[in-house]
Amino acid sequence: MTNIPETGRTPRVQTRLVVIQILVLSLLGTLGGRLWYLQIREGAQYQKEASGNHVQQVVQPAVRGSILDARGVPLADNETRLVVSASRTDLLKQKDDGKAVLTKLAGVLGMDPQEVMQKVRLCDAKTPQPCWNGSPYQPIPVTDEANPKQALQIRERSEDFPGITAEPEAVRRYPGPGESNTAQVLGYVSPVTDEELKKSEDTDSPYLRSDMVGRNGLERQYDKALRGKAGVTRYEVDNLGRVIGKAKSDTPVPGSNLVTSIDSRVQRVSEYELDKAMKAARTQYDSITGENYKADSGAVVVMEAKTGRIVAMASAPTYDPNVWVGGISAKDYKQLTGKDSDYPLLNRAIQGQAAPGSTFKVVSTAAAVQAGYPWDGGYPCTSSYSVGSQVFKNFEGESFGPISLGRALEVSCDTVFYGLADKEWKRDGGINPKKGEPKDWFFKTAHEFGLGAKTGVDLPNEVTGRIPDRKWKQAYWEANKDAWCKYGKKDGTYVEKIAWENCREGNKMREGDEINYSIGQGDTLLTPIQEAVMYGAVSNGGTMYQPTIGKAIISPDGKTVTPIKPTKSGRLPVSQATLKGMNEAFAGVITRGTAAWKFGGWPQDKIPLHAKTGTAEVYGKQTTSWLATYSKDYTVIMTIAQAGTGSGASGEAVRNIYSALYGVQADGSIDNKAALLPHPQQGLPKVRTDGTIASPKVKGDPAKDVENAQKNNASNGQDQQPATSPSPTSTSNTRRRPRRRPRRRGSRRTQP
Repeated sequence: MTNIPETGRTPRVQTRLVVIQILVLSLLGTLGGRLWYLQIREGAQYQKEASGNHVQQVVQPAVRGSILDARGVPLADNETRLVVSASRTDLLKQKDDGKAVLTKLAGVLGMDPQEVMQKVRLCDAKTPQPCWNGSPYQPIPVTDEANPKQALQIRERSEDFPGITAEPEAVRRYPGPGESNTAQVLGYVSPVTDEELKKSEDTDSPYLRSDMVGRNGLERQYDKALRGKAGVTRYEVDNLGRVIGKAKSDTPVPGSNLVTSIDSRVQRVSEYELDKAMKAARTQYDSITGENYKADSGAVVVMEAKTGRIVAMASAPTYDPNVWVGGISAKDYKQLTGKDSDYPLLNRAIQGQAAPGSTFKVVSTAAAVQAGYPWDGGYPCTSSYSVGSQVFKNFEGESFGPISLGRALEVSCDTVFYGLADKEWKRDGGINPKKGEPKDWFFKTAHEFGLGAKTGVDLPNEVTGRIPDRKWKQAYWEANKDAWCKYGKKDGTYVEKIAWENCREGNKMREGDEINYSIGQGDTLLTPIQEAVMYGAVSNGGTMYQPTIGKAIISPDGKTVTPIKPTKSGRLPVSQATLKGMNEAFAGVITRGTAAWKFGGWPQDKIPLHAKTGTAEVYGKQTTSWLATYSKDYTVIMTIAQAGTGSGASGEAVRNIYSALYGVQADGSIDNKAALLPHPQQGLPKVRTDGTIASPKVKGDPAKDVENAQKNNASNGQDQQPATSPSPTSTSNTRRRPRRRPRRRGSRRTQP
């Protein structure tokens, strides 16, 4: 017999097994409880923390495509600069979050330490500029103006600058070939915003945080093509931002190049002549205001008459678009947007709207013909036109007797158009039109000329101008009636009387409204680009074109060329017979009419020019100068605010632009070798096999070259007069008109 149990286990072993079983069960219970705690009770929290371990993107920006002129000369391209950047990931590994490193970096770069730290901080709702609104995993540019010595110092002492790099990178540049500027046409680029990122998510071209986006001009209009596609490297990172692996990498695709119809040489000449004309106007005395003309803004448009392609577009005042590169300073931004800046960011060729004055008579003439008045009718050009007690005077009381519509355009006879508009107003029923729709030929024709609407030019933020027809008057009255009625007084000041009149009947088409409208005054507003379209149509036989600056988009490898073809936008509502009469009249303006004193000696038999002058009155300001001209190839429009008469302020400048285009010398001879663009540019620049685009070098300053060539020739005495000097009384009526009764927008006379 033995004391060993049948199981073969001694009591001591049995006890040990029980203890082990208890321990195992306890461990399993503890493990189960822990799993319950982690997965059930705290599962949401740990899931949130685990989500921090995900893929982050590091973006390699694509090289932005160039913007080229019609010959391939770069207007906007990229240049390699030494860019010093900081990695937030590496800086945050430092005990002080990289403050010491950034302070040393500021010393090397000659920058303020606070400025450097501000540049690398992340943007949010509470953080003002400067700050970084891109990905925190993306190297953050500190400066793109480092010199080689500074870059070498940073790279050789890399242990002192952890997280800091100094590498050559491509940055935007606006080279200004031949001293041209083209700022408002080109626009500028800046980093994408959070709002833009969100809006682009569901588009076919979503933004990335590192993208530089076009903000204005062609940079904005053609941003999608110019931007290309950034390269993206995807890293797996933990919730502390530490890289734990590399997922995928895509190489960047450069942006396409945009070829424009701009000729940088003609652009420079246009900018130079506009600036010179404005400076000359400021030396001339305005006898009405008792001070010199202010000539504070202006614009020029040079357009191909048969295609609508823009050859030059200048706006003044202007600025250097390079101020936006690398981020604009607070000082520069104030100079561009402050109250005393005259707002150079505005492109006055498409955003500047003003009363067109007598250049609008091309519309009124077409309206009269449409209304049934014969071209060769004998219309009285009297010294004045009376409506009740109100007297509308012709220029300096001039009287030409009965004349045709063509002659009325030549001498710019106001009273002919007063009479025609007044007759139509009465025919439509006067202030209370007959039942049914009034004919309103003068307003209907303006809309048929494309006025009161955008031309569709391929630039952002174009304005519509204004045709003050019955529909507009009603809407304007409804918007302002309460203010007029509150402010107006029957026997108050002039402005108070006008407000009182507008309160009572500002929604009605009154006799004085249509009379003023017929000569481009009152509430009528046009832009230079609108004038270019309608005078270009007169030149080419009646076809209106949508103005375009883009000519073709060329892929980075040069293998794909997408042309941007001219688009017809309509036809002028005039017959070929009427167009012929208009052409003869506008040629007469150059040879014997209101612009003759500025175009004496021009080779009209070889290069026929046509023109219409305009001097528009603006309430509270000096008169606006307009000069609308065309040849068989081009339309040139110039306007200068507060500068005097149409031909007086703008005549010489416009003539000089044509002289540069065709090579016309001061003595009237033609030097074909000196001609910048005697015929519109045909075709596109040559694309090399490697995708680069051949471009000629622009030597010197084309505007100065043309000016010097003119000086070296025999001068034409008639063309050397000051820009706003009085015209000879024997040739035209281009002298300043005596001011009529001052009027402000929306003001109306009491009808007789």
